[in-house]
Amino acid sequence: MYRTHTCGELRMQHTGETVTLAGWVQTLRKFGSITFIDLRDRYGITQLLFNESLNSKLDETPIGREYVIQVKGKVLERSNKNPKLPTGDIEIEVTEFAIMNIAVTPPFTIEEDTDGGEDLRMKYRYLDLRRPVLRRNLELRYKVNRSVRNYLDGQGFWDIETPYLIKSTPEGARDFVVPSRMNGGQFYALPQSPQTFKQLLMVSGYDRYYQIVKCFRDEDLRADRQPEFTQIDCEMSFVEQEDILQTFEGLFKHVFNDVKGVKIEEAFPRITWDDAMWNYGNDKPDIRFEMKIHNAKAKHTVYNTALDGVEFKVFNEAETILAIAVPNASEYTRKQLDELTEWIKRPQIGMTGLVYIKCNTDGSYKSSVDKFFTEEKLKEFAAHCNAATGDLILILAGAETRTRKAMSELRLEMGQRLGLRNPDVYKPLWVIDFPLFEYDEESNTWAARHHPFTSPKPEQIELMAMPERFGEIKANAYDIVLNGTEIGGGSIRIFQRDLQEKMFAALGLSPDEAQEKFGFLLGAFEYGAPPHGGIAFGFDRLCALLGGQETIRDFIAFPKNNSGRDVMIDAPSAIDDKQLNELNLKVTL
Repeated sequence: MYRTHTCGELRMQHTGETVTLAGWVQTLRKFGSITFIDLRDRYGITQLLFNESLNSKLDETPIGREYVIQVKGKVLERSNKNPKLPTGDIEIEVTEFAIMNIAVTPPFTIEEDTDGGEDLRMKYRYLDLRRPVLRRNLELRYKVNRSVRNYLDGQGFWDIETPYLIKSTPEGARDFVVPSRMNGGQFYALPQSPQTFKQLLMVSGYDRYYQIVKCFRDEDLRADRQPEFTQIDCEMSFVEQEDILQTFEGLFKHVFNDVKGVKIEEAFPRITWDDAMWNYGNDKPDIRFEMKIHNAKAKHTVYNTALDGVEFKVFNEAETILAIAVPNASEYTRKQLDELTEWIKRPQIGMTGLVYIKCNTDGSYKSSVDKFFTEEKLKEFAAHCNAATGDLILILAGAETRTRKAMSELRLEMGQRLGLRNPDVYKPLWVIDFPLFEYDEESNTWAARHHPFTSPKPEQIELMAMPERFGEIKANAYDIVLNGTEIGGGSIRIFQRDLQEKMFAALGLSPDEAQEKFGFLLGAFEYGAPPHGGIAFGFDRLCALLGGQETIRDFIAFPKNNSGRDVMIDAPSAIDDKQLNELNLKVTL
């Protein structure tokens, strides 16, 4: 028996017992004739005491950091207790020890706060995973996984696997493709999602399906994106939008309570896509704080009478004027305001300037445009923004799309600077009534905002025959947002062949192309497809947010870096000529 207990298990009630532990050496501390070693495993750390009689053996058989050792000894009460450790009241007086494996000196310290940079830790990920912070992250991931499965099982869902080698179809991002040796010159694709398969399962009568499943997208990476990621994929038959929202709001409440001990009693707020864009500048609003966007002018329509008669060229020529009232920030200095101006001029924000109005505590108003606005006009503008005494109004003006996006980013930045985006506060909401289509100016075509299987609102189906009105059609779609991050999205699906064919036609697919790419689905719809809908959640994102972090990388055991590489195993890599010949492939660079 390698061990009788783990390194996180022993407590005062075990005092006097003889135990055997095994694990990795975290630290060694020599004090004259005695030595202390912290022994670590997945479960925790236990202090070992090597007394005078064993100390000489340690000199003969040195032990280093990350050595794997086994010890036998008696549990004692510690004289210098460590309240930071669950095992901090006891220690093991070692009577026997054995080195099970030696270790070279690690390239970085395996501690909570390491001295290793990210690239180095990615290369030695198996060592990085020994650190307590990553162990806690993976433990959280496991708990979320278990909680989701328990809830869905209780709701009558079946976990049904779908293929990883599928047909390449246009769903938005690029596919990863896999050459077929047995079918020369032909390729599989790795699924961006199991979308068509779960719809086919609905046609098959399996009315409540789910998977916690790997998906693949060949796209540029960022903090919350990986080329292979995990999603909670769900589908239900004979449901409307309300059924989906109720079922999966219940899932989130269950997970929050089960994993974090956070009870959410009230229903999640719901806002339309139009309201989200109008009030927050994006379709995934962070509602942990107010600071809504006030529209003074949009598409040349003026909403603020304070602009009447004002001869300020920047405002007069702008397509859009947006403002936020930052609470209790009127004391911002000129230096702070200049720094904010430089912040919004960065290429990723793309604005040329920032206008401000200070609502001073003495009731006066001061702005960067005093030359063009009377104090009465400033007061009127402040009233339009619902600004209170002591607030700071920040104003951006310019082209509609860029200005709205920039104001959205500025709102989030001010929320961060004011400490209003507390990661321990959870504010979920539903965003509903998305546009069905979005127009691509470059290609001069319409694209599906969600995917081509999303149903339009029933009352707007007739507009599918009117291309000039595609921009008016709302999708029977919904996203769930947590703290400004989209966690999941879904829709009520198209389940009738004629409507699905209309959707493909609207997206520019000819009947032959639709048949070639999706004939299997169109054919299935002719055999009694039920009304159905579903949703998919970003499992990695959910885990990261529950862990109070933004990046998903540290909640995945073996992630890729920002270039999509696994630097630990050095993948992707070249394959030899024999493999290329078997696949009928030739590499040209």
